[in-house]
Amino acid sequence: MALLASVRAACRAGLPAEEAYAADLGRRNRIEQRTVRLWPLAKGTGTEPWHDHFKAVVEVTRRVECFNPRLRRFETRREPPAYYLSTRADSAAALGQAIRGHWGIENRLHHVLDTSLGEDASRIRRNPGVFAQLRHFGLNLLRHNGQANIRAALYDNAISLDRVLDYKGVKH
Repeated sequence: MALLASVRAACRAGLPAEEAYAADLGRRNRIEQRTVRLWPLAKGTGTEPWHDHFKAVVEVTRRVECFNPRLRRFETRREPPAYYLSTRADSAAALGQAIRGHWGIENRLHHVLDTSLGEDASRIRRNPGVFAQLRHFGLNLLRHNGQANIRAALYDNAISLDRVLDYKGVKH
């Protein structure tokens, strides 16, 4: 918690050197707006020797509007600011895109593995890595063959094994 407190204090101490704004129209009637603010860190700012590797503090504030079909209107949700330490000296827009890209990996991989393939609910305790590799292989095979909706593809392939055998990358 001391690191987070010192990062917040550094942000409150002065005005940001740079600010960037981005908005995305997401799936499922969702609008996300992000404000990225950047404070460069001078060498010797931190108390620990490894603090000198950080070149900037990045603050990301998100405002999300989700459409509520029951009420037929958008509802706004504000999230508390998220703080990042960067080892790169880059623009606020570039660092904001890098942070957003990281969450894209989380959503495209881990969320799908958990919701569609039940990875977190797995009770395999002996050699779980083998089954994790099988899940990743299956997901990669579906994506390689152009499947965007993994849950629907799993359902369709469970009904007809011939579909799986016709995929590129599967020899039969």
